[in-house]
Amino acid sequence: MVGVLHTWTRDLLYHPHVHSIVAGGGLAADGPWLPSRHAFLVHVKPLSILFRATFRDQLQKTDLFPLVDEQGWQKDWGVHSPPVGHGEPAFRSLAPYIFRVAMSNNRILTLEDGHVTFQDKEAATAQVTYSTVRAEEFLRRFLQHVLPDRFINVRSSGLLSPGNRHVLNRARPWLASTATPTPPALKPVVQPPPCAPRCPNCASLLILVQTLRPTSRWPP
Repeated sequence: MVGVLHTWTRDLLYHPHVHSIVAGGGLAADGPWLPSRHAFLVHVKPLSILFRATFRDQLQKTDLFPLVDEQGWQKDWGVHSPPVGHGEPAFRSLAPYIFRVAMSNNRILTLEDGHVTFQDKEAATAQVTYSTVRAEEFLRRFLQHVLPDRFINVRSSGLLSPGNRHVLNRARPWLASTATPTPPALKPVVQPPPCAPRCPNCASLLILVQTLRPTSRWPP
């Protein structure tokens, strides 16, 4: 499993949550890979209760636990667990959250009379909406999503944990047998001539990639 911390909504409100990629199955003790059903891994209702309890137990080990409102542990927590198919598209979708900031410059429209107007888009309908707040409120919303120095916002466990490479190597043959990858397009192999020139630094063969045609006027 790989988890990425995400703290903001589209209008910069404080909404901490975790995006996770979880394998659709598991490696049995005797070796074979046990895949889950295509559209179902675990039931989200008991998973929500388990996630809340685990989060609370781990937070109790830190100095931050007294700062959490007690009513937060009495509310229902939500865990959304839809199937996303193969891992590569899921990682491509999650990767921008690792380095993305809460607000990009192109979303800021105006700064007039001490107020900032910015745009956002509804996730469900893709409808563009606009928000106008005081400059101080805008800075407050933005700065609450700046992570502390050396804060680790990406965690991995299970098969993808760096300490479990040996387990991942055991699972690779089973995963390869169940996957149906698309064969890559064949690329033409350029064979250099016997007396091809070599790089004077690394001694690698120099291969002609493109011939530049002469132009009537060079750019300034």
